[in-house]
Amino acid sequence: MTYLTALWFAALQGITELFPVSSVAHAVLLPAVFPLRVDLEGLLPFTVMLHLGTALALLLFYWRDWWRYAWSLFDHTFHIERQVLIRLVVGTFPAAFIGFIFLKALRNHFTSAKSTAFFLIVNGLIMLLADRKREHVRAYSQTKASLTDAKETSEHAGDKRTSDREIAELGFLQSLLIGTAQSLALIPGFSRSGMTMVAGLFAGLSYAAAARFTFLLATPVILGAGVVEVPRLFKPEFQHLMAPSLVGGLAAGIAAYVSVWILTRYFHQHEVQAFLPFAIYCILVGSGVLLYLSFLT
Repeated sequence: MTYLTALWFAALQGITELFPVSSVAHAVLLPAVFPLRVDLEGLLPFTVMLHLGTALALLLFYWRDWWRYAWSLFDHTFHIERQVLIRLVVGTFPAAFIGFIFLKALRNHFTSAKSTAFFLIVNGLIMLLADRKREHVRAYSQTKASLTDAKETSEHAGDKRTSDREIAELGFLQSLLIGTAQSLALIPGFSRSGMTMVAGLFAGLSYAAAARFTFLLATPVILGAGVVEVPRLFKPEFQHLMAPSLVGGLAAGIAAYVSVWILTRYFHQHEVQAFLPFAIYCILVGSGVLLYLSFLT
């Protein structure tokens, strides 16, 4: 693997892992459409490094928040932070459990490019449905509030403290269901961040709070998935790939940090139809690949 190839794959993974467009779908569909010769077994250390780079980028971006959540265990004045931490623990459990038990079975069953393209389309349609849900909820809320209150709510919708209060008000069952939504990403074509945010919207969160909860939930899951594979990096047959893998991990981390910075601001600024561009992208790419594979190959 050349360093240029490593940088290209790393940038793609760092972006698509957090944007609601499914990184696994891109990893499956690109080789199916373009003549890429990829040795998946040889890419093992590279893939592990990409996930570690992404997880470390999330930790770096949210380190102050994780520090406050951890400190809330010792300082009871951090009530909201402690409630958020509890919901993060509850939400992390189903993805970790389901991933550990069913990862290989699901990935082996849904590995074809056609099924991946189909589920990418479904991913986009679900996001459109979530946009409609959010639009109806917001319209109903504004009819009950005065114009001043609605304006004030809109101005402060992206505040971290406001988002944490929303998350802290989630019930344990809601947190569990949002965490379970992450598990759909085990099926190539479904986006981890997309499905988690959709579940957050249906639980009553705003776009900003749903995005914040999603990225916080993703941190331990992605980090855990990477750390589990770390011992396999030291097999003799992978030694020649370690240098490109390290470069790829660094590049993926930078791409992920920029991605989460862009996405948090994007979802803070959009109160309706925030999923629309991502949904259209998923539907168009999925449909295009499905047509290509069905009629042109």
